[in-house]
Amino acid sequence: MKLAIPHWQSRVSPVCDEARRFLVVEIVDNLEVRRDEFEMMPSGSDPVGRASQLRQWGVTTMICGAISRTLEVVLQGAGIQVIPKVCGCVEEVLQTFRAGALDQERYGLPGCARRQQRRRAGPGCARRGKRPKDDP
Repeated sequence: MKLAIPHWQSRVSPVCDEARRFLVVEIVDNLEVRRDEFEMMPSGSDPVGRASQLRQWGVTTMICGAISRTLEVVLQGAGIQVIPKVCGCVEEVLQTFRAGALDQERYGLPGCARRQQRRRAGPGCARRGKRPKDDP
């Protein structure tokens, strides 16, 4: 597997659609075997161009922060699994992903549905915000 993480200042880039720098890590049997840094070319500003560049780098999975629905669909159509709405230090996110624990709330991008869905997943959520109807 080749995993891409768009980053800025050692953290997962908060907006994938605008990210320029990508860490690409090759993982075999859950061990890191190679690591490269790539910069998205200007032609990669459109979703198809971004997907094309990621495929040229051999990426099969991408962990990212916020991502537009358009880019996410194009990446998935290109055969790239997208793990969106992730935040944190790139190295910590990478290690946590390899440990299979990336679903921890502390890695959820603040304000995104990923965090909110986990909080709402408890019993009675469907009733929240709804008032019972009065009997006639």
